[in-house]
Amino acid sequence: MIKMNGSSLDSPQYMTSSTDIQQYSYSITLTFKGNVQKYEKIITTMATFDMSKNRFEGEIPDSIGHLVSLRGLNLSNNRLTGHIPPSIGMLSLLDCLDLSSNMLTGRIPQELVSVTFLEVFNVSENQLEGPIPQGNNFNTFSSDSYKGNLALCGDPLPECGGNSTPFVNNNEDDDSEDHGSTLKEWETIVMGFCSGIVVGMAWGYYMFSVGKPFWFINLADKNGVGFA
Repeated sequence: MIKMNGSSLDSPQYMTSSTDIQQYSYSITLTFKGNVQKYEKIITTMATFDMSKNRFEGEIPDSIGHLVSLRGLNLSNNRLTGHIPPSIGMLSLLDCLDLSSNMLTGRIPQELVSVTFLEVFNVSENQLEGPIPQGNNFNTFSSDSYKGNLALCGDPLPECGGNSTPFVNNNEDDDSEDHGSTLKEWETIVMGFCSGIVVGMAWGYYMFSVGKPFWFINLADKNGVGFA
């Protein structure tokens, strides 16, 4: 039962405009809480602002926070840019907020946590970033409410920090270090090998210059080769 101005009504009151000549009835089709529904008359107790699926551009004005009687706000599927106004947190009766499929940037205002009646919240397919506010009904929204915002983090998305930091490939550094150490090892081996050849050649030249090398003579004698 709905109460208005202290009186009880058995049926909802509707917005009408009448004159002495004729009476007008208003009808509207709303997308509310994800459902498309046509109202043959507009209920006065239901204040919903649905401007979805248009080509609106620009930023959402801060003055939207003055519409304190709003219960539903749907600005989805437009070309809205800029930040989400923190003034939306003043809409204490709001139970449905759909800002999906726009080009909104920045963080989700912490002020929205104070909207305790909020049951449906959708900011998917935007360019939002930073941690998701926590507390009250924000602890109940699924990851579908935030999908398409690659820079968002925090419950119900992956935690901020390790999973949100840019990936740095250290394999190249490791490969460079391994390559450097291997190259140094090869340089040492080659230098030692070359040094051994030089020393051996110098020693052999000295032995053949000053006299016959005895180890070579002994080896030749065993094989039947004589030296004068």
